[in-house]
Amino acid sequence: MLQAATHHPHNQGANGTGPQLDVELRKVFKVFNGETAVRGVDLDIKQGEFFSILGPSGCGKTTTLRLIAGFESPSAGEVLIQGHSMNQVPPYRRPVNTVFQSYALFSHLNVRENIAFGLRIKRQSQAEIEDQVQEALKLVKMEKFATRYPSQISGGQQQRVALARALVNRPAVLLLDEPLGALDLKLRKQMQMELSNLHRNLGLTFVMVTHDQEEAMSLSDRIAVMQDGRIEQIGTPHEIYEYPQTAFIADFIGDTNLLKGEVESVDASSQLIITPSGLKIQVETPKYPGSDSPQMELRSGMEVLVSVRPEKMSLSLYPMGGKLNCLEGKLSNVMYLGTHMQFIVQLLSGEQIVVQQHTTGESLPHFETPIYVCWEPKDSRVLASPKS
Repeated sequence: MLQAATHHPHNQGANGTGPQLDVELRKVFKVFNGETAVRGVDLDIKQGEFFSILGPSGCGKTTTLRLIAGFESPSAGEVLIQGHSMNQVPPYRRPVNTVFQSYALFSHLNVRENIAFGLRIKRQSQAEIEDQVQEALKLVKMEKFATRYPSQISGGQQQRVALARALVNRPAVLLLDEPLGALDLKLRKQMQMELSNLHRNLGLTFVMVTHDQEEAMSLSDRIAVMQDGRIEQIGTPHEIYEYPQTAFIADFIGDTNLLKGEVESVDASSQLIITPSGLKIQVETPKYPGSDSPQMELRSGMEVLVSVRPEKMSLSLYPMGGKLNCLEGKLSNVMYLGTHMQFIVQLLSGEQIVVQQHTTGESLPHFETPIYVCWEPKDSRVLASPKS
């Protein structure tokens, strides 16, 4: 059975009983021609995790993956795999394999020969090669296509062959560089499910780079969000979505409404934020899931942003008496998005708010209809203003 390589007993948590780490980056920098692509990245990836590095183009995520693979060398810092420094270890001697967006299959070799290529380089016996290739073909459901050439199979099938070729070498860590980026939407969804099943069945450590938030959210145990060569936040998909630590993350992961304001009052359980237009927004202090989640120190007069997810908001044709965070505006646009409706509301104070609600089939209010946007204080998040 394909499985992860043996792990080293010294590579454990401080008390000797914590999770083993397959990949560690320690204060890693990478500079290209005077431009810093990766800035002091610290990263711990646990054995058996599906870990994603997510961010916009040019944020340094692919360079970080290439540093783990050995295709780039760090300008400073250290890369460790299974507790051993990899700084002087060439890519072919590292216990990792990489699946690229382009698949990088050999066009002159058929599917079976592509998968066997790495095993032949290692000079394994013909019997061993045949057994392992057959097992890899079965794993990715490509047994019937073993004699076909890359040009004779679809993009999704080529992706499966690329996965099989990487997995047949039994790496400790599988690196995935935008692995589904070349596929159409429906096939990408299907391959996401297959990747998830493969990960669960094999128990290998997967490290994936992607710019697709939904892909990262649906597949990952944990996500590192990068911007400008730095990691902005690491957490589970739930932590990243529900408890973003910066305005960039709140805006990049899913949709959000960001309202500028100033802290008027603070106590242990809540804050009152006043916007420049005079709106009063009540925020309930969230109970962060992790004890080590940094919490911003708030003080009166501080400039902040309030983040509220569109699906946390509701619309009402009437003011809801006594309800906090219930703001008057006019409906300016409606978009039908299948499973839900997206409403754009122009508040009387000037701000524009996006609200998402499940499609109900009820008749919609007319444009310019007075309407109220309401949400619970517990659904607001206070974030540092980029200027503060």
